[in-house]
Amino acid sequence: MTAWAVILLRFAQYGGGAILFGSSAFLLYSPLLDHTETPRWTKLLLAGAAATLVFAVPLGFFMQTALLAGSFKAALDPAALHAALLEMNFGKSSLARFVMALAGCLVLRLLPFSRGAWWICAALGAGVAASFAWMGHGAATEGALGWVHLAGDIVHSLAAAGWIGALAVLYLALYPPRPVDARRLHTALCAFSGTGTLLVGAIILTGLINNSFLVGWNFRKVAMATYGWVLATKLALFLLMLALAAMNRYRHTPALSRSFIQGSSEAAALRRSIALETMAGFAVLAAVSLLGTLPPVLENT
Repeated sequence: MTAWAVILLRFAQYGGGAILFGSSAFLLYSPLLDHTETPRWTKLLLAGAAATLVFAVPLGFFMQTALLAGSFKAALDPAALHAALLEMNFGKSSLARFVMALAGCLVLRLLPFSRGAWWICAALGAGVAASFAWMGHGAATEGALGWVHLAGDIVHSLAAAGWIGALAVLYLALYPPRPVDARRLHTALCAFSGTGTLLVGAIILTGLINNSFLVGWNFRKVAMATYGWVLATKLALFLLMLALAAMNRYRHTPALSRSFIQGSSEAAALRRSIALETMAGFAVLAAVSLLGTLPPVLENT
């Protein structure tokens, strides 16, 4: 039960970090919204992500500590809590993540919701996403190569968060009660296509780096490990996202530029495709949440 709680709370943190960083960044680089008049749902989206992190981070830390200590009672021991929080990577990263999430909540509560707030949320979200490298296997590699693995994990987290967070904004913007100007929507989709290409390249490159540290290239051994099967599921979902992204870029976006009528077949098709791509993205985060609790293939040898 505790193990599944850890996985669920990891998923909540990954999702919150992706939205806090990726959605804020997308609002900054895309012309989707008129910056003089920002819809309320954009603030609710970012505030919900920050609040989710404020709730999930300390609870996730406690559950992880209980899992390592063997029981909830043992996890409540002050010495165990002190050691986990200040001497272990997951504890120190949890503390940093909680502070950044709390700062995000305060920013969204106290500051006017404008580009300045988006910049701060994007910076805090980037810190949250980067901190995930210390929550999984990224910080476990020792020696000089450990820095390569850690850097790869950080870039991988940032790129994935940038992609999934942008999808969340696009999906909500396309939802019927929130009509969006056709010209702005088309320009935003084009901007996301260009940025998305860079993000996908970073995900693939850093994924190969991480693969060399955690899985290796013995595919027979990979196929015999639970880690390998979950990783294969993650890769299948990633390929699905790539296919949907290509369809959006080369089919739905050009069709939208030719004819956009709210509720038209072009808008509905794009909305369905973005929705499916977004769900696939969060399914990837679920797979990553599970992978972080499993021993890598190379540790099973």
